[in-house]
Amino acid sequence: MAERGNTGAEHLTNGAARHPSLDGDASGERIGRRTVLGAGVAAAALGSMGLGSAGLGVAQDPAAASTSAAADPKPLRISLAQWSLHKSLFAGAVKPLDFPAVAARDYGIRGVEYVNSFYKDLIGKEGFAEDLRRRCSDAGVTSVLIMCDGEGALGDPSDAKRAKSVDNHRKWLDLAKHLGCHSIRVNAQSDGERAEQARLSADGLRRLAEAAKPLGLNVIVENHGGLSSHGDWLAGVMKAVGMDNCGTLPDFGNFYEYDRYQGVEDLMPFAKAVSAKSYDFDAQGNETKIDYPRMLGLVRAAGYSGWVGIEYEGGRLSEPDGIKATKELLARLGCGA
Repeated sequence: MAERGNTGAEHLTNGAARHPSLDGDASGERIGRRTVLGAGVAAAALGSMGLGSAGLGVAQDPAAASTSAAADPKPLRISLAQWSLHKSLFAGAVKPLDFPAVAARDYGIRGVEYVNSFYKDLIGKEGFAEDLRRRCSDAGVTSVLIMCDGEGALGDPSDAKRAKSVDNHRKWLDLAKHLGCHSIRVNAQSDGERAEQARLSADGLRRLAEAAKPLGLNVIVENHGGLSSHGDWLAGVMKAVGMDNCGTLPDFGNFYEYDRYQGVEDLMPFAKAVSAKSYDFDAQGNETKIDYPRMLGLVRAAGYSGWVGIEYEGGRLSEPDGIKATKELLARLGCGA
């Protein structure tokens, strides 16, 4: 989790890392019929919200956004991904157990998304899970999900290693259940030819989803490097798994050599959470690398009405300022904390 410099398959191989940073739009973005149709759907959705054009750099009318949010019977809710504070957490300026209180007190955000790397020394210790749950209750915060990395490849070519990876994730399922999360987020990590990776990943995910089902939990996969950052591939894996508690967590930023808007459109039919990745903002408060109105148009057009997690990963703004800028943009576009 401490490093984000890897990309593609190399990135997913390193289970200790989270998302690599992007310096700009994904290279080699595909422009085709589905992309054009997706943009049309997003534009229609934004039109119904009163937000107008979905082009980059178009400042939104706050009054129109407020009106559209009031008219939306199921407004999107803003949560905070713990990785947005990873620098502060690694430096010791924020304690992992204080994360729920920090989200509520400093940012007015009432949904939190944990990163398992910050709790690997705590999980299994007596009183840890109950302490974290109590802290959430005291802060008036909902535990949304746990992002799990570094627990082995669920699509490992070795059957024994796939089984071991499933077992490694069980402790996080138990913690998620105790905290009241709806999901754990995992990786579709594998090796080999494209079709073989899909088969192996679907097998591991199915086993884990079967373990999660009695707990009332979902297993969700993020586009997180390697083939998982190809929306069509990951959508195919979801179809192969074929379980209602196995879905996706589309991340606005993690598409490499694949059109990001097409990727979100591919993954939204299976989405049980959404990651609003952000890097930087212009003077009008618009994200400079990702067309947020278009992205939220795709999210809403899919009928999604759950949490949208802020995951600020920029370098120019501080973590607090980046989180606040992302929240302000989401609020302007009709999301509520």
